[in-house]
Amino acid sequence: MKREGAYVVPFGFEELSYERAVTIAADTGKIVGEAGPLLETVIDMLDELGRPDEYFDCIQVAGTNGKTSTTRFTAAILRGEGLRTALYTSPQLVRYEERMEVDGGVVSPSAFAHGVSAAAEAGRRVNERRAASGEPTYTITPFDLLTAAAMVVFAEARVDVAVLEVGLGGRWDATSATDPVAVAITGIGLDHTHILGDTLEEIASEKAAVIKPGRTVVLGEGTHEPSVERVMRARCDACGVVPWVVEHMVIELPVGIDSAVSFSTETARSTYEVSMHKPAYQPQNAACAIALAEGYLGRPLDASSLAVSLESCPIPGRFDVVRPEPFVLVDACHNPQSCENFINAVREAEPEREARPVLLVAALSDKDVRGILDVLVPEFPRIVVSATASDRALPAGELAQLVYGELDALNRPHTDVIAIYPSVREALDALTEAGEPVIAAGTITLAGEVAGLLR
Repeated sequence: MKREGAYVVPFGFEELSYERAVTIAADTGKIVGEAGPLLETVIDMLDELGRPDEYFDCIQVAGTNGKTSTTRFTAAILRGEGLRTALYTSPQLVRYEERMEVDGGVVSPSAFAHGVSAAAEAGRRVNERRAASGEPTYTITPFDLLTAAAMVVFAEARVDVAVLEVGLGGRWDATSATDPVAVAITGIGLDHTHILGDTLEEIASEKAAVIKPGRTVVLGEGTHEPSVERVMRARCDACGVVPWVVEHMVIELPVGIDSAVSFSTETARSTYEVSMHKPAYQPQNAACAIALAEGYLGRPLDASSLAVSLESCPIPGRFDVVRPEPFVLVDACHNPQSCENFINAVREAEPEREARPVLLVAALSDKDVRGILDVLVPEFPRIVVSATASDRALPAGELAQLVYGELDALNRPHTDVIAIYPSVREALDALTEAGEPVIAAGTITLAGEVAGLLR
Protein backbone atom coordinates (compact mmCIF):
# COMPACT_ATOMS: atom_id res chain seq x y z
CA MET A 1 0.00 0.00 0.00
CA LYS A 2 1.32 3.43 -0.97
CA ARG A 3 2.21 5.89 1.75
CA GLU A 4 0.21 9.09 1.95
CA GLY A 5 1.62 12.61 1.98
CA ALA A 6 4.73 14.19 0.52
CA TYR A 7 8.07 12.43 0.58
CA VAL A 8 11.05 14.24 2.13
CA VAL A 9 14.61 12.89 2.36
CA PRO A 10 15.00 12.22 6.10
CA PHE A 11 18.51 13.66 6.47
CA GLY A 12 20.56 16.61 5.28
CA PHE A 13 23.16 16.20 2.53
CA GLU A 14 25.48 18.11 0.25
CA GLU A 15 23.96 18.99 -3.14
CA LEU A 16 26.47 17.82 -5.75
CA SER A 17 26.94 19.60 -9.05
CA TYR A 18 25.63 17.84 -12.13
CA GLU A 19 29.18 17.19 -13.31
CA ARG A 20 30.14 15.65 -9.98
CA ALA A 21 26.97 13.53 -9.92
CA VAL A 22 27.74 12.17 -13.39
CA THR A 23 31.32 11.39 -12.37
CA ILE A 24 30.16 9.38 -9.36
CA ALA A 25 27.44 7.62 -11.37
CA ALA A 26 29.88 6.65 -14.12
CA ASP A 27 32.78 5.37 -12.03
CA THR A 28 32.52 1.97 -10.37
CA GLY A 29 35.64 2.76 -8.37
CA LYS A 30 34.17 5.68 -6.46
CA ILE A 31 32.17 3.76 -3.85
CA VAL A 32 33.85 0.40 -3.29
CA GLY A 33 33.49 -1.65 -0.14
CA GLU A 34 34.34 -5.13 1.05
CA ALA A 35 31.00 -6.82 0.32
CA GLY A 36 29.02 -6.89 -2.87
CA PRO A 37 27.51 -6.07 -5.11
CA LEU A 38 24.45 -7.27 -3.17
CA LEU A 39 20.72 -6.60 -3.38
CA GLU A 40 20.85 -5.78 0.33
CA THR A 41 22.93 -2.73 -0.59
CA VAL A 42 20.01 -1.06 -2.35
CA ILE A 43 17.49 -2.26 0.24
CA ASP A 44 19.52 -0.67 3.03
CA MET A 45 20.01 2.53 1.01
CA LEU A 46 16.27 2.81 0.40
CA ASP A 47 15.62 2.17 4.09
CA GLU A 48 18.07 4.94 4.94
CA LEU A 49 16.22 7.21 2.52
CA GLY A 50 12.88 6.50 4.21
CA ARG A 51 11.65 4.14 1.47
CA PRO A 52 10.82 6.68 -1.24
CA ASP A 53 9.65 3.79 -3.42
CA GLU A 54 6.68 3.25 -1.08
CA TYR A 55 5.16 6.60 -2.08
CA PHE A 56 4.13 5.27 -5.50
CA ASP A 57 3.38 1.94 -7.17
CA CYS A 58 6.21 0.11 -8.94
CA ILE A 59 5.90 -2.01 -12.08
CA GLN A 60 8.93 -4.08 -13.12
CA VAL A 61 9.86 -5.29 -16.62
CA ALA A 62 12.50 -8.02 -17.04
CA GLY A 63 13.75 -9.94 -20.05
CA THR A 64 16.59 -10.27 -22.52
CA ASN A 65 14.98 -8.64 -25.55
CA GLY A 66 12.24 -6.05 -25.80
CA LYS A 67 12.25 -4.93 -22.17
CA THR A 68 13.23 -1.32 -22.90
CA SER A 69 10.48 -0.91 -25.50
CA THR A 70 7.95 -2.68 -23.27
CA THR A 71 8.90 -0.43 -20.35
CA ARG A 72 8.47 2.68 -22.47
CA PHE A 73 5.18 1.53 -23.97
CA THR A 74 3.80 0.68 -20.52
CA ALA A 75 4.70 4.09 -19.11
CA ALA A 76 3.19 5.83 -22.14
CA ILE A 77 -0.05 3.85 -21.88
CA LEU A 78 -0.47 4.59 -18.17
CA ARG A 79 0.25 8.27 -18.75
CA GLY A 80 -2.44 8.22 -21.44
CA GLU A 81 -4.82 6.80 -18.86
CA GLY A 82 -4.36 9.92 -16.74
CA LEU A 83 -1.71 8.75 -14.27
CA ARG A 84 1.39 10.73 -13.36
CA THR A 85 3.94 8.19 -14.52
CA ALA A 86 7.68 7.73 -14.11
CA LEU A 87 10.04 5.69 -16.25
CA TYR A 88 13.37 4.15 -15.21
CA THR A 89 15.42 2.53 -17.95
CA SER A 90 19.02 1.77 -18.86
CA PRO A 91 21.48 2.34 -20.26
CA GLN A 92 21.23 5.93 -21.48
CA LEU A 93 22.00 6.70 -25.10
CA VAL A 94 23.77 10.00 -24.49
CA ARG A 95 23.25 11.56 -21.04
CA TYR A 96 22.75 9.87 -17.67
CA GLU A 97 19.54 11.69 -16.83
CA GLU A 98 17.88 9.98 -19.82
CA ARG A 99 17.46 6.95 -17.54
CA MET A 100 14.79 8.81 -15.53
CA GLU A 101 11.59 10.30 -16.91
CA VAL A 102 8.63 11.91 -15.17
CA ASP A 103 5.34 12.54 -16.96
CA GLY A 104 6.84 11.78 -20.36
CA GLY A 105 9.93 13.99 -20.08
CA VAL A 106 13.56 13.36 -19.12
CA VAL A 107 14.30 14.77 -15.66
CA SER A 108 16.38 17.94 -15.48
CA PRO A 109 20.13 17.81 -14.81
CA SER A 110 19.50 19.47 -11.44
CA ALA A 111 16.89 16.86 -10.45
CA PHE A 112 19.27 14.09 -11.51
CA ALA A 113 22.11 15.58 -9.47
CA HIS A 114 19.80 16.03 -6.47
CA GLY A 115 18.76 12.36 -6.58
CA VAL A 116 22.34 11.16 -6.90
CA SER A 117 23.37 13.46 -4.03
CA ALA A 118 20.75 11.96 -1.72
CA ALA A 119 21.56 8.38 -2.77
CA ALA A 120 25.31 8.89 -2.34
CA GLU A 121 24.80 10.25 1.17
CA ALA A 122 22.51 7.33 2.00
CA GLY A 123 25.23 4.92 0.87
CA ARG A 124 27.84 6.76 2.92
CA ARG A 125 25.66 6.65 6.04
CA VAL A 126 24.87 2.95 5.61
CA ASN A 127 28.54 2.05 5.15
CA GLU A 128 29.62 4.26 8.04
CA ARG A 129 27.22 2.43 10.32
CA ARG A 130 28.32 -0.97 9.04
CA ALA A 131 31.98 -0.12 9.57
CA ALA A 132 31.25 1.08 13.11
CA SER A 133 29.57 -2.24 13.95
CA GLY A 134 32.35 -4.33 12.40
CA GLU A 135 30.34 -5.41 9.33
CA PRO A 136 31.82 -5.40 5.81
CA THR A 137 31.02 -2.20 3.93
CA TYR A 138 28.98 -2.44 0.75
CA THR A 139 30.27 -2.02 -2.77
CA ILE A 140 27.79 0.43 -4.29
CA THR A 141 27.62 0.02 -8.07
CA PRO A 142 26.54 2.80 -10.44
CA PHE A 143 23.26 0.97 -11.03
CA ASP A 144 22.68 0.68 -7.27
CA LEU A 145 23.29 4.39 -6.89
CA LEU A 146 21.12 5.42 -9.83
CA THR A 147 18.24 3.16 -8.80
CA ALA A 148 18.13 4.70 -5.33
CA ALA A 149 18.49 8.16 -6.87
CA ALA A 150 15.57 7.53 -9.23
CA MET A 151 13.32 6.51 -6.37
CA VAL A 152 14.06 9.82 -4.62
CA VAL A 153 13.40 11.83 -7.80
CA PHE A 154 10.13 10.00 -8.48
CA ALA A 155 8.87 10.28 -4.90
CA GLU A 156 9.61 14.00 -4.76
CA ALA A 157 7.81 14.42 -8.11
CA ARG A 158 4.76 12.71 -6.51
CA VAL A 159 4.24 10.22 -9.32
CA ASP A 160 1.43 7.68 -9.14
CA VAL A 161 3.37 4.80 -10.66
CA ALA A 162 6.91 4.10 -11.87
CA VAL A 163 7.73 1.55 -14.57
CA LEU A 164 11.18 0.09 -13.87
CA GLU A 165 13.34 -1.73 -16.41
CA VAL A 166 15.46 -4.47 -14.89
CA GLY A 167 19.13 -3.84 -15.59
CA LEU A 168 20.49 -7.39 -15.38
CA GLY A 169 18.72 -10.66 -14.64
CA GLY A 170 16.04 -10.10 -12.04
CA ARG A 171 16.80 -11.98 -8.85
CA TRP A 172 19.61 -9.66 -7.69
CA ASP A 173 18.86 -6.61 -9.80
CA ALA A 174 18.73 -3.26 -7.98
CA THR A 175 15.13 -2.66 -9.10
CA SER A 176 14.17 -5.80 -7.15
CA ALA A 177 14.87 -3.86 -3.94
CA THR A 178 11.44 -2.31 -4.53
CA ASP A 179 8.17 -4.24 -4.14
CA PRO A 180 6.44 -4.12 -7.54
CA VAL A 181 2.70 -4.71 -7.77
CA ALA A 182 2.97 -5.99 -11.35
CA VAL A 183 5.76 -7.53 -13.44
CA ALA A 184 6.35 -8.59 -17.01
CA ILE A 185 8.99 -10.81 -18.58
CA THR A 186 9.39 -10.06 -22.26
CA GLY A 187 11.61 -12.85 -23.52
CA ILE A 188 14.71 -14.88 -22.80
CA GLY A 189 17.93 -15.20 -24.76
CA LEU A 190 21.59 -16.00 -24.13
CA ASP A 191 22.93 -12.77 -22.65
CA HIS A 192 25.37 -11.97 -19.81
CA THR A 193 26.11 -15.69 -19.66
CA HIS A 194 29.17 -15.11 -17.42
CA ILE A 195 26.77 -13.85 -14.73
CA LEU A 196 23.34 -15.38 -15.37
CA GLY A 197 24.22 -18.85 -16.65
CA ASP A 198 25.08 -20.71 -19.84
CA THR A 199 21.63 -22.08 -20.73
CA LEU A 200 18.23 -20.58 -21.42
CA GLU A 201 16.86 -22.41 -18.39
CA GLU A 202 19.46 -20.87 -16.05
CA ILE A 203 18.89 -17.38 -17.43
CA ALA A 204 15.11 -17.84 -17.31
CA SER A 205 15.34 -18.86 -13.66
CA GLU A 206 17.19 -15.64 -12.78
CA LYS A 207 14.64 -13.49 -14.60
CA ALA A 208 11.64 -15.46 -13.30
CA ALA A 209 12.66 -14.51 -9.76
CA VAL A 210 10.75 -11.22 -10.22
CA ILE A 211 7.55 -13.31 -10.06
CA LYS A 212 6.33 -13.34 -6.46
CA PRO A 213 3.05 -14.08 -4.66
CA GLY A 214 0.37 -11.46 -5.07
CA ARG A 215 1.85 -9.79 -8.13
CA THR A 216 0.16 -9.36 -11.50
CA VAL A 217 2.34 -11.29 -13.97
CA VAL A 218 2.51 -10.97 -17.76
CA LEU A 219 4.64 -13.31 -19.88
CA GLY A 220 5.55 -11.95 -23.31
CA GLU A 221 5.76 -13.85 -26.58
CA GLY A 222 9.49 -14.29 -26.07
CA THR A 223 8.90 -16.70 -23.18
CA HIS A 224 7.24 -19.35 -25.36
CA GLU A 225 10.36 -21.45 -25.98
CA PRO A 226 9.52 -24.78 -24.23
CA SER A 227 12.44 -24.86 -21.79
CA VAL A 228 11.82 -21.22 -20.82
CA GLU A 229 8.08 -21.70 -20.53
CA ARG A 230 8.61 -24.62 -18.13
CA VAL A 231 10.72 -22.42 -15.86
CA MET A 232 8.16 -19.61 -15.94
CA ARG A 233 5.22 -21.89 -15.27
CA ALA A 234 7.01 -23.60 -12.38
CA ARG A 235 7.83 -20.24 -10.79
CA CYS A 236 4.22 -19.04 -11.18
CA ASP A 237 2.90 -22.28 -9.67
CA ALA A 238 5.29 -21.99 -6.73
CA CYS A 239 4.08 -18.43 -6.10
CA GLY A 240 0.39 -19.22 -6.55
CA VAL A 241 0.19 -16.81 -9.50
CA VAL A 242 -1.79 -17.27 -12.71
CA PRO A 243 0.08 -15.30 -15.43
CA TRP A 244 -1.37 -13.66 -18.49
CA VAL A 245 0.50 -15.04 -21.51
CA VAL A 246 0.71 -12.84 -24.60
CA GLU A 247 -0.13 -15.00 -27.61
CA HIS A 248 -2.44 -15.37 -30.63
CA MET A 249 -1.50 -11.97 -32.04
CA VAL A 250 -2.46 -11.04 -35.59
CA ILE A 251 0.07 -8.72 -37.23
CA GLU A 252 -0.14 -6.88 -40.57
CA LEU A 253 3.40 -5.89 -41.51
CA PRO A 254 4.33 -2.48 -42.94
CA VAL A 255 5.39 -2.17 -46.58
CA GLY A 256 8.10 0.45 -46.03
CA ILE A 257 10.04 2.41 -43.46
CA ASP A 258 7.30 5.08 -43.18
CA SER A 259 4.36 2.66 -43.14
CA ALA A 260 2.35 1.67 -40.08
CA VAL A 261 2.31 -1.80 -38.57
CA SER A 262 -1.12 -3.02 -37.47
CA PHE A 263 -1.91 -5.74 -34.98
CA SER A 264 -4.61 -7.11 -32.75
CA THR A 265 -4.01 -8.56 -29.31
CA GLU A 266 -6.33 -10.20 -26.81
CA THR A 267 -6.04 -9.57 -23.08
CA ALA A 268 -7.93 -10.84 -20.05
CA ARG A 269 -10.50 -8.06 -20.44
CA SER A 270 -10.61 -6.95 -24.08
CA THR A 271 -9.30 -7.23 -27.62
CA TYR A 272 -7.35 -4.27 -28.98
CA GLU A 273 -6.83 -3.28 -32.62
CA VAL A 274 -3.76 -1.07 -32.97
CA SER A 275 -1.92 0.70 -35.78
CA MET A 276 1.36 2.52 -35.15
CA HIS A 277 4.37 3.78 -37.09
CA LYS A 278 6.92 1.54 -35.45
CA PRO A 279 9.25 -1.25 -36.70
CA ALA A 280 7.72 -4.63 -37.44
CA TYR A 281 9.25 -6.19 -34.30
CA GLN A 282 7.47 -3.81 -31.91
CA PRO A 283 3.92 -5.27 -31.81
CA GLN A 284 4.96 -8.08 -29.44
CA ASN A 285 6.43 -5.50 -27.05
CA ALA A 286 3.40 -3.24 -27.34
CA ALA A 287 1.09 -6.20 -26.71
CA CYS A 288 3.03 -7.10 -23.58
CA ALA A 289 2.77 -3.50 -22.39
CA ILE A 290 -0.98 -3.43 -23.09
CA ALA A 291 -1.53 -6.55 -20.96
CA LEU A 292 0.74 -5.21 -18.21
CA ALA A 293 -0.95 -1.80 -18.04
CA GLU A 294 -4.41 -3.35 -18.12
CA GLY A 295 -3.45 -5.84 -15.41
CA TYR A 296 -2.14 -3.04 -13.21
CA LEU A 297 -5.27 -0.92 -13.67
CA GLY A 298 -7.62 -3.88 -13.33
CA ARG A 299 -9.84 -2.65 -16.15
CA PRO A 300 -9.86 -2.35 -19.95
CA LEU A 301 -7.85 0.45 -21.53
CA ASP A 302 -9.40 3.37 -23.38
CA ALA A 303 -8.94 2.49 -27.06
CA SER A 304 -8.52 6.05 -28.34
CA SER A 305 -5.99 6.97 -25.64
CA LEU A 306 -4.11 3.73 -26.31
CA ALA A 307 -3.75 4.54 -30.00
CA VAL A 308 -2.29 7.97 -29.24
CA SER A 309 0.02 6.65 -26.51
CA LEU A 310 1.58 3.94 -28.66
CA GLU A 311 1.93 6.12 -31.75
CA SER A 312 3.59 8.97 -29.87
CA CYS A 313 5.80 6.84 -27.60
CA PRO A 314 9.48 7.48 -28.42
CA ILE A 315 11.81 4.48 -28.46
CA PRO A 316 15.32 6.04 -28.61
CA GLY A 317 17.91 3.83 -30.22
CA ARG A 318 15.43 1.39 -31.72
CA PHE A 319 15.31 1.70 -35.53
CA ASP A 320 16.02 5.34 -34.85
CA VAL A 321 16.84 7.79 -37.67
CA VAL A 322 19.24 10.22 -35.98
CA ARG A 323 20.16 12.15 -39.15
CA PRO A 324 18.19 12.32 -42.37
CA GLU A 325 21.02 13.53 -44.64
CA PRO A 326 23.42 11.85 -45.04
CA PHE A 327 21.11 9.17 -43.66
CA VAL A 328 22.08 7.59 -40.34
CA LEU A 329 19.94 5.02 -38.55
CA VAL A 330 20.92 3.43 -35.24
CA ASP A 331 19.59 0.35 -33.52
CA ALA A 332 20.57 -0.90 -30.07
CA CYS A 333 20.34 -4.60 -30.98
CA HIS A 334 23.00 -6.36 -28.92
CA ASN A 335 22.43 -10.12 -29.11
CA PRO A 336 21.45 -12.53 -31.89
CA GLN A 337 17.74 -12.47 -31.07
CA SER A 338 17.42 -8.68 -31.09
CA CYS A 339 19.61 -8.51 -34.20
CA GLU A 340 17.24 -10.88 -35.99
CA ASN A 341 14.30 -8.64 -35.13
CA PHE A 342 16.24 -5.64 -36.39
CA ILE A 343 17.21 -7.32 -39.65
CA ASN A 344 13.59 -8.30 -40.29
CA ALA A 345 12.72 -4.60 -40.03
CA VAL A 346 15.60 -3.72 -42.39
CA ARG A 347 14.32 -6.24 -44.93
CA GLU A 348 10.87 -4.69 -44.76
CA ALA A 349 12.29 -1.19 -45.27
CA GLU A 350 14.75 -2.12 -48.04
CA PRO A 351 14.25 -5.58 -49.60
CA GLU A 352 17.23 -5.17 -51.96
CA ARG A 353 20.41 -6.10 -50.09
CA GLU A 354 22.69 -4.24 -52.52
CA ALA A 355 20.75 -1.00 -51.99
CA ARG A 356 21.20 -0.98 -48.22
CA PRO A 357 23.46 1.57 -46.50
CA VAL A 358 26.90 0.85 -45.10
CA LEU A 359 26.80 -1.17 -41.88
CA LEU A 360 28.83 0.45 -39.11
CA VAL A 361 29.37 -2.31 -36.58
CA ALA A 362 30.91 -2.46 -33.11
CA ALA A 363 30.56 -4.99 -30.29
CA LEU A 364 31.20 -5.55 -26.61
CA SER A 365 33.59 -8.34 -25.63
CA ASP A 366 31.19 -9.91 -23.09
CA LYS A 367 28.43 -10.45 -25.68
CA ASP A 368 27.81 -13.24 -28.19
CA VAL A 369 29.82 -11.44 -30.86
CA ARG A 370 29.92 -14.33 -33.31
CA GLY A 371 26.17 -14.78 -32.99
CA ILE A 372 25.62 -11.05 -33.64
CA LEU A 373 27.87 -11.12 -36.71
CA ASP A 374 26.15 -14.26 -38.01
CA VAL A 375 22.94 -12.24 -38.23
CA LEU A 376 24.19 -8.81 -39.30
CA VAL A 377 27.09 -9.43 -41.72
CA PRO A 378 25.22 -11.35 -44.47
CA GLU A 379 22.63 -8.58 -44.80
CA PHE A 380 24.86 -5.72 -45.97
CA PRO A 381 27.05 -5.24 -49.04
CA ARG A 382 29.58 -2.97 -47.30
CA ILE A 383 30.82 -2.92 -43.72
CA VAL A 384 32.83 -0.49 -41.59
CA VAL A 385 34.29 -1.87 -38.35
CA SER A 386 34.87 0.26 -35.28
CA ALA A 387 35.04 0.19 -31.47
CA THR A 388 33.08 2.16 -28.91
CA ALA A 389 34.56 4.01 -25.95
CA SER A 390 33.23 1.40 -23.49
CA ASP A 391 35.82 -0.38 -21.38
CA ARG A 392 34.06 -3.58 -22.49
CA ALA A 393 34.48 -2.78 -26.20
CA LEU A 394 36.03 -5.35 -28.49
CA PRO A 395 38.98 -3.62 -30.25
CA ALA A 396 38.27 -2.82 -33.88
CA GLY A 397 41.09 -5.02 -35.15
CA GLU A 398 39.82 -8.08 -33.27
CA LEU A 399 36.26 -7.45 -34.42
CA ALA A 400 37.45 -7.08 -38.01
CA GLN A 401 39.13 -10.50 -37.87
CA LEU A 402 35.83 -12.00 -36.73
CA VAL A 403 34.02 -10.23 -39.57
CA TYR A 404 36.53 -11.55 -42.11
CA GLY A 405 36.07 -15.03 -40.66
CA GLU A 406 32.31 -14.71 -41.01
CA LEU A 407 32.62 -13.61 -44.63
CA ASP A 408 34.97 -16.52 -45.42
CA ALA A 409 32.52 -18.97 -43.87
CA LEU A 410 29.66 -17.47 -45.89
CA ASN A 411 31.74 -17.29 -49.08
CA ARG A 412 30.55 -13.71 -49.62
CA PRO A 413 32.67 -12.22 -52.43
CA HIS A 414 30.21 -9.31 -52.79
CA THR A 415 30.53 -8.04 -49.23
CA ASP A 416 33.40 -5.63 -48.58
CA VAL A 417 34.97 -4.47 -45.34
CA ILE A 418 35.70 -1.00 -46.63
CA ALA A 419 37.41 0.42 -43.54
CA ILE A 420 38.48 -0.23 -39.94
CA TYR A 421 38.52 2.67 -37.46
CA PRO A 422 39.66 2.58 -33.83
CA SER A 423 36.86 4.90 -32.70
CA VAL A 424 33.24 5.62 -33.58
CA ARG A 425 33.95 9.32 -34.08
CA GLU A 426 36.65 8.60 -36.69
CA ALA A 427 34.38 6.15 -38.50
CA LEU A 428 31.41 8.51 -38.50
CA ASP A 429 33.50 11.51 -39.60
CA ALA A 430 34.88 9.56 -42.57
CA LEU A 431 31.49 8.25 -43.62
CA THR A 432 29.92 11.69 -43.29
CA GLU A 433 32.66 13.29 -45.39
CA ALA A 434 32.04 10.66 -48.06
CA GLY A 435 28.27 11.30 -47.94
CA GLU A 436 27.59 7.65 -47.17
CA PRO A 437 24.24 6.55 -45.72
CA VAL A 438 24.86 4.47 -42.60
CA ILE A 439 23.16 1.90 -40.39
CA ALA A 440 24.89 1.51 -37.01
CA ALA A 441 24.18 -1.65 -35.04
CA GLY A 442 25.73 -4.34 -32.85
CA THR A 443 25.66 -2.83 -29.36
CA ILE A 444 23.73 -0.29 -27.30
CA THR A 445 26.88 1.73 -26.73
CA LEU A 446 27.38 2.16 -30.48
CA ALA A 447 23.82 3.47 -30.90
CA GLY A 448 24.42 5.87 -28.02
CA GLU A 449 27.74 7.19 -29.28
CA VAL A 450 26.42 7.80 -32.78
CA ALA A 451 23.28 9.50 -31.45
CA GLY A 452 25.39 11.62 -29.12
CA LEU A 453 27.64 12.76 -31.95
CA LEU A 454 24.77 13.70 -34.26
CA ARG A 455 22.06 15.08 -31.95
